[in-house]
Amino acid sequence: MIQFVFWFSLFFWLQSEQVDSKLQTFEAYEQKIPGTNLGFSMTPIPAGSFQMGSDQSSLEDEKPAHLVELGAFWMGTHEITWDIFELFIDKNYELAISEEPLGERIDGLSRPSLPYLDMTFGMGKEGKPAVGMTQYGAIQFCHWLYLKTGVFYRLPTEAEWEYAAKAGTNSPYFFGEDIELMSEYAWTKENSNESTQEVGQKKPNPWGLYDIYGNVLEWTADQYDPNFYKNSPEKNPLNPANNLYPRVVRGGSFKHSANEISSTRRFTSDPKWKQIDPQIPKSQWWFPEAPFLGIRLIRPLNPPSEEEIKAYYGQAPIDDY
Repeated sequence: MIQFVFWFSLFFWLQSEQVDSKLQTFEAYEQKIPGTNLGFSMTPIPAGSFQMGSDQSSLEDEKPAHLVELGAFWMGTHEITWDIFELFIDKNYELAISEEPLGERIDGLSRPSLPYLDMTFGMGKEGKPAVGMTQYGAIQFCHWLYLKTGVFYRLPTEAEWEYAAKAGTNSPYFFGEDIELMSEYAWTKENSNESTQEVGQKKPNPWGLYDIYGNVLEWTADQYDPNFYKNSPEKNPLNPANNLYPRVVRGGSFKHSANEISSTRRFTSDPKWKQIDPQIPKSQWWFPEAPFLGIRLIRPLNPPSEEEIKAYYGQAPIDDY
C-alpha cells in the first residue's frame, strides 16, 4: 500500500503546476550539513523541452526519440561523496563530528547496518563518490538529508538525468560526436586505473555538472522498461519502480569503456550485484558487488507537499531473495 501511495504521489507531484512563492532565487548554491563543516553544491537546471532517446542509436531501448518537457530543478554538481554519505550510514561517526546534538528525529532514523565488507572496495574515500548503496538506501539517505536540512532531495527521474546530461545538445555526447574527447570529461575503463576517482577533476558539461559520464553509475527513480519510450508521457515522464529489478541507472562508470557511454545510454540494476550476500533476505541497503554505483541528487524547484514527501521517504523496501 505504501508503495502505491508513494508512486501515485510522486506521479501527481511531477505533473503538478503549483509554484511555491517562498522559493529562493533559482541559482547555484552550497548545501551545508548542519552541525558540521561539510556540504555539497547544487546546480540549477532550467525548465525546458528536449528530444529524449536517439533514433541513430544501435540500441533499440533508446528508440524512438521523443519530445519531453520538464520543470526546473537543481542537480548535484557532483556525485555524493563518502564524507557526506558516511554521516548517514554511521551514527557514531555523525555524533563524533557534529557540533550539536542530532535531535530526536534524526537519532531515530533507520540507517543501514554497517557493511561487513569494505564498501570502498579498497579504492579509498577522500573526495571519491560513495558506492554500492541500493536504491532504497539512496532514498533513505535523501530522507536523512531532509531531516538534517529541511530541504527535499530525491533521485532524478530517467528523463531529468538525460536532460541534465545533454545540457541543450542533441549529439551523442554533450561535447559533440568525437569520442576521442571523452577522456577530457570522464573517468572510464581506459583512464581510471580500475578505480573511482576524486570528483570534479574532469571538465564539466555545459550546465556545470561534473562526472555526469563515467566515474560511477547514478541511480534514477525509474523502473527499466525497454519499450517505455513508445508510450512515454510528454510531460515529466516517470516509469514507477514497482519491482526490485531492473531499475535504471545512468552515466556509465570507471569500469565501462568510453564507447559504452553516451547521454542516451540506459543501464540497469542487476541481482548479480548481491550474489555474494549471505543474508536471507539479502541486504536492503548494500550491493556487495557494485563498486561502480553511486548517486547524484535532485531538488525540484517546486517542492511537493509534506504528505507527498512522507510518501516518498516512507516507501517500504522489497525483500530480495
